[in-house]
Amino acid sequence: MEQYPSVLLEKAVGEFSKLPGIGRKTALRLVLYVLRQPVSSAEAFASAIEHVRKDIKYCRVCHNISDTDVCPICSDPHRDKSIVCVVENVQDVMAVENTQSYHGLYHVLGGIISPMDGIGPGDLQIDSLVDRVAHGGIKEVILALSSTMEGDTTNFYISRQLKPYDVKVTVISRGISVGNELEYTDEVTLGRSIVNRTPIE
Repeated sequence: MEQYPSVLLEKAVGEFSKLPGIGRKTALRLVLYVLRQPVSSAEAFASAIEHVRKDIKYCRVCHNISDTDVCPICSDPHRDKSIVCVVENVQDVMAVENTQSYHGLYHVLGGIISPMDGIGPGDLQIDSLVDRVAHGGIKEVILALSSTMEGDTTNFYISRQLKPYDVKVTVISRGISVGNELEYTDEVTLGRSIVNRTPIE
């Protein structure tokens, strides 16, 4: 067990090490880095974290993160509101946006169905997707989920939920390797996978 010369230092290391992928050694390096910065920089860092947690909202339409009740994508009059791209998380919205190949709207599920992890359809934003489609105006739903068994299970479940409605349901093409997550896929491959989407079977 590491010995710290300061209880405050030890507490800060403990908090930093709670971040994903950050061990105690890396946490110590980060805390010591912060300690070397001017007080104003440390205060700006702390303030940014506080505002992220307190002030960022989730769009009431698509569930993407936003500074306002409706995100800039949903409120953009130039987006094609007849197409909705369904993704697992906020990082996937950013990944698809970076391709500059898609100009419709999004729907963030907040995860995928994974019985092993105790995540069922009721834990995700699937009902709100069905409600959006039921209100009309959406002609196509693109399922852009990870090419994993859980992703395929979620695709199948959503397609069944949308079957009663007059909407085309497609999946991104398998240019993305099986098992890969969208946020780690290069922009060209992801862009082509969206452009070359196929109807779900």
